[in-house]
Amino acid sequence: MKNRLIKISGLIALVLTIAVGCASAPEEPAPTGPTAADAEAAIAAAKSANKQAGAMGAEWRDTGKLIKQAEEALAAGDYAKAIALADEARAQAEMAMDQKRAEDARYDARFAASQVEAAPAMDSYTVQRGDSLWRISGKGDVYGDPYQWPLIFKANRDKIKDADLIYPEQQFDIQRGAGQGEVDAAVRHARTRGAWSLGAVEASDQAYLSGN
Repeated sequence: MKNRLIKISGLIALVLTIAVGCASAPEEPAPTGPTAADAEAAIAAAKSANKQAGAMGAEWRDTGKLIKQAEEALAAGDYAKAIALADEARAQAEMAMDQKRAEDARYDARFAASQVEAAPAMDSYTVQRGDSLWRISGKGDVYGDPYQWPLIFKANRDKIKDADLIYPEQQFDIQRGAGQGEVDAAVRHARTRGAWSLGAVEASDQAYLSGN
């Protein structure tokens, strides 16, 4: 009888020890920091914004590169870096769209004003400091439409090596009597060309000059 009580007491003590041990066992810490799902969502948002910018003809060159870098960081398990790169790409795309909308609004306003009161047309233009083909083309005595700048570029292809880089005192011929097809092609090129980049001749500019 005594031995049985000892065994029962020992069993109870063992059970209590296990129970106390289980109760006091430290809990696994909850995971902290960004997850793969967070990074994937950020990249998806960046891609969506960049696709919208591209559809508007406003995509920036570096945005796609940032998205690719974000995907590489995701594959390497660096979720924080992937999210940071994706967020930067999305911000770029949204900024590009905002600039495009503002640009289109300015164009519409200037074009409407030029139709109301058109100045005498010029056949040549002397480049001033701060000018660009866009600004020259938008002048009321030139075309009154900044999107027609490719016409100036094409008419002065022997003087302009890079459409993004012109110099004060250059003399440009202003083409008159361009057909509607030429005007449409110029405007289409201006709207879809992409971001300006100094010092690099755009392949799209070369294609426009060759008529492709």
